[in-house]
Amino acid sequence: MKHLAAIAALTIAAPLFAQAAPPAAPAAPVEAAAPAPKYTVNTPIEQLLADPAAKAVLEASIPGISMHPSLDQFKAMSLTEVQPYSAGAITDEIIATVKTNLAAIK
Repeated sequence: MKHLAAIAALTIAAPLFAQAAPPAAPAAPVEAAAPAPKYTVNTPIEQLLADPAAKAVLEASIPGISMHPSLDQFKAMSLTEVQPYSAGAITDEIIATVKTNLAAIK
């Protein structure tokens, strides 16, 4: 019985003996997330061709794309979707260049 009373007393008094938690470190400043690019290589080609700046990027890397005879068949697709069907005309290097140049459009 004495043991139960002692355990109960310690349980009740335990918070009195607890050490105070150290002060929390100041939170690191939150960096603003970079805004998402206006266009990417996953944007449908017809949307890219509708913007003069994006069209210039495409034409610089893929000359004649805006006048391609089959444009109606692939304009709803993105460059990354068209690449496998391009018979090697749209290379990974072209995709990388277009990606970089599209990201510069504000």
